[in-house]
Amino acid sequence: MIILSLDCATECATVALLSEDKLLGEININNKKQHSTILMPMIDELLKSTQLSLDDVDGFVVSKGPGSFTGLRVGMSTIKALSQASKKPFVSISTLDGLANNLYGTNGIICPIMDALRGNVYTGLYKFDNDKLITLKEPYVVSIDELLNDLKAKNEKIYFIGDGTFKFCEKLKEEISTCSIAPCHLNVAKASSLGQIGLNLIKDGIVDDIYAASPIYLRLSQAEREYEEKMKNNG
Repeated sequence: MIILSLDCATECATVALLSEDKLLGEININNKKQHSTILMPMIDELLKSTQLSLDDVDGFVVSKGPGSFTGLRVGMSTIKALSQASKKPFVSISTLDGLANNLYGTNGIICPIMDALRGNVYTGLYKFDNDKLITLKEPYVVSIDELLNDLKAKNEKIYFIGDGTFKFCEKLKEEISTCSIAPCHLNVAKASSLGQIGLNLIKDGIVDDIYAASPIYLRLSQAEREYEEKMKNNG
């Protein structure tokens, strides 16, 4: 089985091709959110470089969020189009699940954090048990202060990963002195990590419905927040 996986939820645009026992190729561009213009050329280049075509691909994996509203829509629409055109299945995976899987085999609690603005983060809690990624807390949005207060009560090593670590690095180290922050080569969304989770799901027959699948935002867009605030003021 060969899987084409992509993630556009963060600043990093990432595309990977992988089989059940081998990473065939991966392209990561972690520089500016230009996903709508570079994603299809990245897919095309990856297929050419691996001497494969869409006919060789058995399924697709995409990040469903949380993350950039525009990036998520670009990624989801691209995968839906490829899935529909090729009549191959796809599955969408949480961005946070993919980030946590970057730290495969870590002995402790993995806490991906993505900047959600206004002192908030998208996060979830994970742990590896017998080489299997276990979700301790489903993805949610919370203030960084509340998250750190909750983590202080846990008597385990905490590993942070995600773009939120750049913004809150000093606070993380001050509040949880024994924590570890993923190094730069791991601290980025990777389509291969996301794809490995998705490949196993597709093998088990767990796939998305092309009409029902949609991004998971976890919070309102800026336009929606401004509209709600305007309606409150008018009321």
